[in-house]
Amino acid sequence: MLTSQRKKAILDALKRDGQVLASDLSTRFGISEDTVRRDLRELAADGLLQRVHGGALPASPAVAPFARREEMESDAKRRIARKAAEMIAPGQVVIIDGGTTSALLVRHLPENLSATIVTHSPSVAVALAEHASVEVVLIGGRLYKHSIVTVGAAAVEAMSHVHADLYFMGVTGVHPAAGLTTGDFEEAHIKRALAARAAETVVLASAAKLNAASPYRIGGIEMAQTIIVESTTDAKLVEPVEQAGITVLRA
Repeated sequence: MLTSQRKKAILDALKRDGQVLASDLSTRFGISEDTVRRDLRELAADGLLQRVHGGALPASPAVAPFARREEMESDAKRRIARKAAEMIAPGQVVIIDGGTTSALLVRHLPENLSATIVTHSPSVAVALAEHASVEVVLIGGRLYKHSIVTVGAAAVEAMSHVHADLYFMGVTGVHPAAGLTTGDFEEAHIKRALAARAAETVVLASAAKLNAASPYRIGGIEMAQTIIVESTTDAKLVEPVEQAGITVLRA
């Protein structure tokens, strides 16, 4: 089997099974595990999978620059954002993450909503500047330009003084084994800190993020109490999430 054919078979297996093991691939193709690992390294370098100990998981495509991500799955993101906005009740303290879906979420807040929004996203804060009855708390820190959010020790310290009702978390991957993941080490740390400050964490997950993984783990999928997906999401993608006891809302 040619290398190109082998790589295609690996990607097909990932799409079908949600993960591959190097030992299984070695037996299937009749080649050494070193050769399999080389194939996985090359596919990972092309952004086509996420390597993990012993094998690989599907890679999340949601790691492109912010401007490009705004154009991806825009209709699905709008529906998810609208559903998320409906969860916010008057008087609540709500943490809203950075990211393209979060930017859409704040646009769907009712004009008469009276609530407090805590965010480490300057974009989210500015979008709420004209909302008369929403109090905005902007968490400061070093600006991580890829996602346009603040990160670092100052941001974590500021979060420790917040007690929120809801936290709307953006992720790049939701996988039953890899958990909730993102593409940056510091951003993963910030998201863990925010989840610890909220009574309920709600993950916003378009289809491309399900059964996919990124390099840095935020936590297990059980960190979320609720995950919002688009209405047309394949049942096979959400079954592992529901089996973990997490509420799945379709938008």
